[in-house]
Amino acid sequence: MSCWQTIQDYALRSVGIGERLLPREGYTLCEHFTLIGSGLIWNVYFGTLALLAGFFLATAVAVGKSSRNRLIRKSSEWFIFVFRGSPLFIQFFFAYFLFLSLKGVHPWFDPFTSAWLGALIVLFLNTAAYSGEIFYGALRAIPKGDIEAADAYGFTGLARFRRIVWPTMLRLAWPAYTNEAIFLFHATTLVFFSAFPAWGQRGDALYYAKFFADKTFNPFVPYPILAGYFILLTLVIIGLFGLINRRLNRHLPQEARRGLKLRVNLIR
Repeated sequence: MSCWQTIQDYALRSVGIGERLLPREGYTLCEHFTLIGSGLIWNVYFGTLALLAGFFLATAVAVGKSSRNRLIRKSSEWFIFVFRGSPLFIQFFFAYFLFLSLKGVHPWFDPFTSAWLGALIVLFLNTAAYSGEIFYGALRAIPKGDIEAADAYGFTGLARFRRIVWPTMLRLAWPAYTNEAIFLFHATTLVFFSAFPAWGQRGDALYYAKFFADKTFNPFVPYPILAGYFILLTLVIIGLFGLINRRLNRHLPQEARRGLKLRVNLIR
């Protein structure tokens, strides 16, 4: 089988398009790259949607943690504490069995036992907790003079938050939030190794890398390929977040703009 035929057969296999059966012998380098790259579609899906939805919840949690209302403040603090204090893998495990129990109560919860929705919810809540703490720290770091200037110009309530507080918070938090985004995409590899099943052998990039490692008894080919894909994905994230960072700081002189510095989180 030619490499082009392999790409046609397996490039979209992880989403149910193309050849249904996995290779049984041979295991060429082209098959490694194609299937692992196909699985990366799921990692991008989980990371992108969880990050987009988690951004707005994180903002609300950060504002809630700085609220004067005790109930709102404590609810935000406990939300952050629970999801930052427990391992992500354990969160997947408990969430799956919670959704499985709810499925027994009503069939409406059936989609939640699938990775595409159930695991996405866990990732969404997890990144919202971490990002919420980052945004809260940025809120605390906003210069007092900015708030006083906003008051002097007559900005109050929602207008002050939208025009002054929120943009300043994002500028201060963006470098750390970029690292959180990178870590989130790396954390998506845990999905199909948690309780959530890979339906029809359609898993993510790590799922296919493990498949080749188990079949060939040689992990030194699929896992470096997997690492290469994630390095490229990380470069894309850094590039996109760098553009947003320049947009957030467009009002500053060129020499005063804060560039993004990549600080890899080895252990969360």
